[in-house]
Amino acid sequence: MSTGETRLMDVPTPNPGKMDVMIQTSMSLISIGTERMLVEFGKANLVNKARQQPEKVKMVLEKVRTDGLAATYDAVKSKLDQPLPLGYCNVGRVVANEGGEESKHGFREGERIVSNGNHAEIVCVPRNLCARIPENVTDEAASFTVLAAIGLEGIRLAAPTLGENFVVTGLGLIGLLTVQLLRAQGCRVLGIDFDEAKLDLARQFGAETVSLSKGEDPVSAALALSRGRGVDGVLITASTKSSEPVSQAARMCRKRGRIILVGVTGLELNRSEFYEKELSFQVSCSYGPGRYDPQYEEKGRDYPFGFVRWTEQRNFEAVLDMMAEGRIDVQPLISHRFKFNEVLKAYKTLSEDAQALGILLQYPQESQKEELQSRQVYLHNSTTFKADVPVCGFIGAGNYASRILIPAFKKAGAQMHTVVSAGGVSAAHHGEKNGFFRAATDIDAILKEKEINTAVVVTRHNSHARYVIDALKAGKHVFVEKPLCLTSAELDQIIDVYGSLQKTQNTKRQFMVGFNRRFAPHIEKMKSLLDAVNQPKSFIMTMNAGAIPADSWIQDSKVGGGRIIGEACHYIDLMRYLAGAEIISVQTRRIGNHPALEITEDKAVMILGFSDGSFGTINYLANGGKVFPKERIEVFAGDAVLQLDNFRTLKGYGWSNFKKMHLMRQDKGTQACVSAFLESVGHGAESPIPFEEIIEVSRVTLEAARQLRNQ
Repeated sequence: MSTGETRLMDVPTPNPGKMDVMIQTSMSLISIGTERMLVEFGKANLVNKARQQPEKVKMVLEKVRTDGLAATYDAVKSKLDQPLPLGYCNVGRVVANEGGEESKHGFREGERIVSNGNHAEIVCVPRNLCARIPENVTDEAASFTVLAAIGLEGIRLAAPTLGENFVVTGLGLIGLLTVQLLRAQGCRVLGIDFDEAKLDLARQFGAETVSLSKGEDPVSAALALSRGRGVDGVLITASTKSSEPVSQAARMCRKRGRIILVGVTGLELNRSEFYEKELSFQVSCSYGPGRYDPQYEEKGRDYPFGFVRWTEQRNFEAVLDMMAEGRIDVQPLISHRFKFNEVLKAYKTLSEDAQALGILLQYPQESQKEELQSRQVYLHNSTTFKADVPVCGFIGAGNYASRILIPAFKKAGAQMHTVVSAGGVSAAHHGEKNGFFRAATDIDAILKEKEINTAVVVTRHNSHARYVIDALKAGKHVFVEKPLCLTSAELDQIIDVYGSLQKTQNTKRQFMVGFNRRFAPHIEKMKSLLDAVNQPKSFIMTMNAGAIPADSWIQDSKVGGGRIIGEACHYIDLMRYLAGAEIISVQTRRIGNHPALEITEDKAVMILGFSDGSFGTINYLANGGKVFPKERIEVFAGDAVLQLDNFRTLKGYGWSNFKKMHLMRQDKGTQACVSAFLESVGHGAESPIPFEEIIEVSRVTLEAARQLRNQ
């Protein structure tokens, strides 16, 4: 939260994805390093937040230059207000699994499993981030699995062999688990820390130690451990802004030694320290291969065992096997136990008790399965909805919904009934903040609710068509954030459903796509000027879109549809509106294939022809600089020119009655768009954008994307 407050919230049970396993939690472990850092960051003021993330400050300054201070402030404030579920060390039992005795997930209902789920009574976790717990491993022990896997991945990168000498710098939970893993592998280990209690534990696990608080010299101790030769490797599991742990590691290593950074440190390296010894330095990524790979984690595609022996899931399994064999002892690492309803007390302990180590959360098990799997929570005791004012249900509570659309609908006077999100946390947080009656994780809470007459779809693009059709069939007015759909087949289905319902239902159902730019004040001014010009117009619209990584869901043709369908549709609609004539042709050209370009479709030109003789060029370019305006619109007509930059400044050249229109704050028309839609719902007026025009723009957008992909 923007206030940095840590809260225990009642949220609806998450809605599992196709590759998810639903788990009823019995135990979870607070990661003292990561979670303390997150809590302290949340409590920091804006200045201190900026100091901790200088790379983000640069992005903010670039946005100020292009979008203005007010728009940037709103975006930053909204980003900081996004709820962040804490925790990633979860133990529980499978409580729901499609497929009967043993589903495609490979787990049976009732099995004990470990996962990287959050601190919550019910979690849904991708199957490749889960592992079975051996019978002789307790829930308390198993809750340390994920942290141990982080240390294990660092060890795998260091590749120690029997008898080698290793140093572990930083003896928090991961560091102490790493000590045990190295000892089990036959290594001699030196542990370094300031905390005497942690040093005592390291000695219990068979390590020699160096107390920094007593002024002991770690380099000398490392040389002594290695008989003067230098240690074979160093694993840095500390968290500090200082670069000293890395420099220290270099000084204590032998020639061609290995340094693995598991924690977080400064990285001001001394070249000579690394050069003279030809040292290897590597940063370890979390639990192991597969981490942050959506193909592995979200889609459940495992790496071939013969080629990738160790993945994050197989690291979990290896840790659990070592626990079962007694090679890892976590009991000395447990410092506190709290009931789950005492979680705020646990986080107070985390912040105030410097000696806190393993903090366990114990969950009640007497709750009924049906109670735990409730897909909705009520945010207010009772609410009366007026029949003559639109009553809205939001499908989606992500960044755009919470930052832009929900506030716009609320400001326009809509009654906020239910908000749905797959995980439930964002729905509960933003629902409570914006006065919604209910939060849910099942869209039936909207579709089957008679009081809700308007559905707002703000989800990932591949679900838009499905939710639009479901909402129309449920008799709702529909507002869907662009794009309308991703395929021609989906578009045809929407046309059929809408057409048949308009014939059979007595009440006209409003249908709107969030093409907000045509409602912007600058565009309304341009439209009024252009309507007076009785001749064809020429348009040049440039979107300096900026790069998005190729592995982003937006770039996935099956999920996001690509950036032409997902974003350039705005300009196709805008040009259609300003021309005031039917689009009769579309031609495209993308940038050529090149080894340096992984994505070419988002660097393209589209030329539209209109029935009145007008034509226009849309330059959608992801390879430009951020200093240049993000959006520029130019219109040439009647011996005059209009030029709009970033929806802030409109200039007229050659117009007798217009020179300039400047707004202090960027306005892309979202509020006016939403207000116009709600006005049409409330009064049964004509749709702000004719249905036929929405379909025309959608069809042209799909055709442009098709052409670009086939070049």
